Amino acid sequence: MAGRFFDQWQVGDRIAHDIRRTVTETDNLLISTLTHNPQPLHLDAEAAGASEFGRILVNGTFTFALMVGVTVADTTLGTLVANLGYDEVRMPSPVFIGDTLQAETEVVALKDSRSRPDAGIVTFRHVMRNQRDEVVCQCLRTALMKRSAA
Repeated sequence: MAGRFFDQWQVGDRIAHDIRRTVTETDNLLISTLTHNPQPLHLDAEAAGASEFGRILVNGTFTFALMVGVTVADTTLGTLVANLGYDEVRMPSPVFIGDTLQAETEVVALKDSRSRPDAGIVTFRHVMRNQRDEVVCQCLRTALMKRSAA
């Protein structure tokens, strides 16, 4: 499903994204090494096991990137000019290897672009939950979106 144009959105629109993803040890290892993050809580089973969590925590940048990524097809695919920012990024619950994550999106604001009459600004609230329905990541994403040709 392609993304929607600016003028096809309304404040309050909600999407429960169909893509779900079970997090693997490889996911966590790759994002940690690709970003040069040596945090033992992400990479060292012995150190993580001795922590209050008792096991390896999934790197939060993976959770955030996955949340945004699974929302693209339903929101901005082919209609995005640029992402303008991510605000209020929160990770209220940890993610562990083996958790299955699913995202939902709500449109919280719409604004005409002053500099681009062919575009507008959409603010999305993205929320990612695990299989226990705990919120593991959330943010506001501000996107400059094309208007439809009509």
